Amino acid sequence: MSPRRPHDDDTFDMDAFRRIPDIRISPPKTVVILILLALLAWFIFGGPVYMVDPDEEGMIQTFGKYTSSTPPGLHFKFPWPIQTVKLPKVTEVKRLEIGFRTISHGPPARYEDASNDAEMLREAQMLTGDENVVNNSMIVQYKIRDPVMYLFNVRGPEDTLHDLAEAAERQVVGNRPIDDTLTVGKTEIQLEIGEKIQSMADLYGMGVQIIAVQLQDVQPPREVANAFKDVATAKEDRDRIINTSRGYQNEQIPKARGMAAQLLREAEAYERERVARAEGDAARFLALANEYKKAPSVTKERLYLETMKSVLPRFKKVIVDEHASIVNLNQLAPPEGKQ
Repeated sequence: MSPRRPHDDDTFDMDAFRRIPDIRISPPKTVVILILLALLAWFIFGGPVYMVDPDEEGMIQTFGKYTSSTPPGLHFKFPWPIQTVKLPKVTEVKRLEIGFRTISHGPPARYEDASNDAEMLREAQMLTGDENVVNNSMIVQYKIRDPVMYLFNVRGPEDTLHDLAEAAERQVVGNRPIDDTLTVGKTEIQLEIGEKIQSMADLYGMGVQIIAVQLQDVQPPREVANAFKDVATAKEDRDRIINTSRGYQNEQIPKARGMAAQLLREAEAYERERVARAEGDAARFLALANEYKKAPSVTKERLYLETMKSVLPRFKKVIVDEHASIVNLNQLAPPEGKQ
């Protein structure tokens, strides 16, 4: 029988009550272990010790409000919920993808383009300045310049910067013809987009620095892709013909200039020769005139003899003497070149 309790009847058996064992309730071991683990987790994740890596900067918040920054290293703070810390990577070059998404960095890298996703297609598809539709994918690289502004000035800084980049891209592409976007104007478009993103980010006080903007894949929509390829082929043929013509032009113009310079030099040489000859003839004539003034008869005779000496060898000479036979002087003359 179980021992009788005091209230079972009017009598109370003190001896039976004393024989009841003394039962004390102790906390289970699992509860103690859970409490210890909770204290350990609180010390690790919300406790006073935290580590800032070399590429990070510690942002201390006291009751949710930013109060101070800490450099890389081991630091202490008040435990949660008094103080919390955020650790943005201030040296890392981050990137935004517009119009496509990276599935795997590989190698080889794999991407998902706008053709399979309505949201990415909305990002990639835009109108050019000459009212053509183009699908454009873009990468924006940036760094955190001011972590305080980046974390606390704008809610959702990555999403905000993504929207700013998309808006800047649409504005710049919308002011350019499609040929600039597809071919020759990519570099200028990238620079202009980067400047506009930086300007708007500074206006919002986002604390970021735009490193680079790269247009990845710029293509017309699938519905008109073949027509664009035909146009591009025609433009390539046009450029090839123009380049061939310019090559011929660049070949012929120097040749013509060289021939012109050669003719000019020859004309100048002929001019100098004729002038020198004329001056020599004039000087010789003046010398003869002076000699003629001194001795007219002698000079006249000398000129006659010199003229005959130069003229007579070119003719057949026959002397006829009435008392002698005919003599051919050419037969008696010495051979040419001998005296």
